[in-house]
Amino acid sequence: MTDRPQADYRFTLANERTYLAWVRTSLAFVAGGIAVSELVSGDRVLREVLALLLVACGATGGVLAYRRWRAAEAAMRAGEPLPTSTLPRVLALLVVVVAAVTVVLVLGAVGR
Repeated sequence: MTDRPQADYRFTLANERTYLAWVRTSLAFVAGGIAVSELVSGDRVLREVLALLLVACGATGGVLAYRRWRAAEAAMRAGEPLPTSTLPRVLALLVVVVAAVTVVLVLGAVGR
Protein backbone atom coordinates (compact mmCIF):
# COMPACT_ATOMS: atom_id res chain seq x y z
CA MET A 1 0.00 0.00 0.00
CA THR A 2 1.01 3.60 -0.50
CA ASP A 3 0.98 6.24 2.20
CA ARG A 4 -0.23 8.89 -0.27
CA PRO A 5 -3.80 9.90 0.48
CA GLN A 6 -6.29 9.08 -2.23
CA ALA A 7 -8.20 11.99 -3.68
CA ASP A 8 -11.94 11.60 -4.07
CA TYR A 9 -12.35 9.88 -7.42
CA ARG A 10 -15.11 12.30 -8.46
CA PHE A 11 -12.72 15.24 -8.18
CA THR A 12 -9.99 13.31 -9.94
CA LEU A 13 -12.33 12.50 -12.82
CA ALA A 14 -13.56 16.11 -12.96
CA ASN A 15 -9.94 17.27 -13.13
CA GLU A 16 -9.33 14.82 -15.96
CA ARG A 17 -12.41 16.03 -17.86
CA THR A 18 -11.18 19.60 -17.52
CA TYR A 19 -7.78 18.56 -18.84
CA LEU A 20 -9.37 16.81 -21.81
CA ALA A 21 -11.48 19.90 -22.58
CA TRP A 22 -8.32 22.01 -22.71
CA VAL A 23 -6.66 19.40 -24.95
CA ARG A 24 -9.66 19.52 -27.32
CA THR A 25 -9.37 23.29 -27.42
CA SER A 26 -5.67 23.01 -28.19
CA LEU A 27 -6.35 20.54 -31.01
CA ALA A 28 -8.95 22.94 -32.41
CA PHE A 29 -6.31 25.68 -32.52
CA VAL A 30 -3.92 23.38 -34.39
CA ALA A 31 -6.65 22.34 -36.85
CA GLY A 32 -7.56 26.00 -37.34
CA GLY A 33 -3.94 26.81 -38.12
CA ILE A 34 -3.77 24.07 -40.72
CA ALA A 35 -7.07 25.22 -42.23
CA VAL A 36 -5.92 28.84 -42.42
CA SER A 37 -2.66 27.80 -44.03
CA GLU A 38 -4.36 25.68 -46.68
CA LEU A 39 -7.77 27.24 -47.30
CA VAL A 40 -7.67 31.00 -46.67
CA SER A 41 -6.83 33.37 -49.48
CA GLY A 42 -5.30 36.77 -49.05
CA ASP A 43 -1.90 38.10 -48.10
CA ARG A 44 0.45 35.13 -47.87
CA VAL A 45 2.56 36.56 -45.05
CA LEU A 46 -0.43 37.40 -42.85
CA ARG A 47 -2.00 34.04 -43.60
CA GLU A 48 1.14 32.19 -42.56
CA VAL A 49 1.54 34.35 -39.44
CA LEU A 50 -2.03 33.56 -38.43
CA ALA A 51 -1.56 29.85 -39.15
CA LEU A 52 1.64 29.72 -37.10
CA LEU A 53 0.01 31.70 -34.30
CA LEU A 54 -2.88 29.24 -34.16
CA VAL A 55 -0.58 26.22 -34.11
CA ALA A 56 1.56 27.87 -31.41
CA CYS A 57 -1.62 28.51 -29.40
CA GLY A 58 -2.46 24.83 -29.67
CA ALA A 59 0.98 23.74 -28.55
CA THR A 60 1.02 26.22 -25.67
CA GLY A 61 -2.47 25.21 -24.60
CA GLY A 62 -1.52 21.55 -24.52
CA VAL A 63 1.50 22.19 -22.33
CA LEU A 64 -0.38 24.52 -19.97
CA ALA A 65 -3.29 22.07 -19.73
CA TYR A 66 -0.97 19.28 -18.65
CA ARG A 67 0.78 21.48 -16.09
CA ARG A 68 -2.59 22.56 -14.68
CA TRP A 69 -3.83 18.97 -14.48
CA ARG A 70 -0.68 17.85 -12.63
CA ALA A 71 -0.80 20.79 -10.19
CA ALA A 72 -4.49 20.24 -9.42
CA GLU A 73 -3.97 16.50 -8.97
CA ALA A 74 -1.03 17.08 -6.60
CA ALA A 75 -3.01 19.65 -4.58
CA MET A 76 -6.00 17.32 -4.24
CA ARG A 77 -3.80 14.44 -3.08
CA ALA A 78 -2.02 16.70 -0.58
CA GLY A 79 -5.32 18.10 0.72
CA GLU A 80 -4.32 21.63 -0.26
CA PRO A 81 -6.37 24.32 -2.02
CA LEU A 82 -6.40 24.04 -5.78
CA PRO A 83 -3.87 26.30 -7.49
CA THR A 84 -5.08 29.18 -9.58
CA SER A 85 -4.80 28.71 -13.31
CA THR A 86 -3.45 31.17 -15.84
CA LEU A 87 -4.85 29.07 -18.67
CA PRO A 88 -8.14 30.99 -19.14
CA ARG A 89 -6.29 34.31 -19.14
CA VAL A 90 -3.69 33.08 -21.64
CA LEU A 91 -6.39 31.59 -23.86
CA ALA A 92 -8.40 34.82 -23.82
CA LEU A 93 -5.31 36.84 -24.79
CA LEU A 94 -4.45 34.44 -27.60
CA VAL A 95 -8.01 34.55 -28.95
CA VAL A 96 -7.89 38.37 -29.01
CA VAL A 97 -4.56 38.34 -30.88
CA VAL A 98 -5.81 35.74 -33.38
CA ALA A 99 -9.02 37.73 -33.91
CA ALA A 100 -7.03 40.93 -34.53
CA VAL A 101 -4.80 39.23 -37.10
CA THR A 102 -7.88 37.70 -38.73
CA VAL A 103 -9.53 41.12 -39.01
CA VAL A 104 -6.41 42.51 -40.69
CA LEU A 105 -6.33 39.54 -43.06
CA VAL A 106 -10.01 39.86 -43.96
CA LEU A 107 -9.87 43.64 -44.42
CA GLY A 108 -6.83 43.22 -46.64
CA ALA A 109 -8.68 40.68 -48.80
CA VAL A 110 -11.80 42.92 -49.01
CA GLY A 111 -9.72 45.92 -50.10
CA ARG A 112 -8.48 44.11 -53.18
